[in-house]
Amino acid sequence: MTAPTVLLVAKAPVPGLVKTRLAAEIGETAATAVAAASLLDTIEACTLAVGPERCRLALSGDVSAGFRAVEIESAIAGWTVTPQRGKGLGERLANAHADVAGPVVQIGMDTPQVTPARLLAVAAGLDAADAVLAPAEDGGWWALALRDPSAAAALREVPMSTPETYAATRAALEALGLRVAAGERLRDVDHLADVAPVAAAAPGTRFAAAAAEIATEIARVTR
Repeated sequence: MTAPTVLLVAKAPVPGLVKTRLAAEIGETAATAVAAASLLDTIEACTLAVGPERCRLALSGDVSAGFRAVEIESAIAGWTVTPQRGKGLGERLANAHADVAGPVVQIGMDTPQVTPARLLAVAAGLDAADAVLAPAEDGGWWALALRDPSAAAALREVPMSTPETYAATRAALEALGLRVAAGERLRDVDHLADVAPVAAAAPGTRFAAAAAEIATEIARVTR
């Protein structure tokens, strides 16, 4: 199989734009700090997996206006960066895939415990399947690999961010006649309850450091 492109679909870590559910629990500043750390860890994993020349970022927002802008801009040097297009998430995902030629592994920024090996394992599933869909614990999915990126057009009609998103996405792909394999299950970071378990699964990461700062601050203000 041709070496895959890794497609990261993400938001710039700007307060009010990212991690809105987490922000409702811990405030916009802390939630945005978590988002920036998560984005940086994910960028690093993608780059190490396939090299910057095979990495694409479909971006919502302006990195230069967000947290850790200099670090993020340095981390995506050599990447292809394009703005997200479309109204709903499904449409934006489909449009991002449409810009890619050849096999693709698409990921978001909510699983900072991802590693190069995990990304390559999802890609390797395409040796025996047309698509690999890696589930998230909340009923969604964290990665999608496709031999033919045009198949992502099926995502346009899939309800996103629901407990049924994985099942609905798989059904939409299978309706195209694709053979769909399941990838490794991971936990997304959407709420405060997700932060500590994911940080424990990814010690030494920027995300784990941000999580430790949050825990320290929460302990301080709740004494």
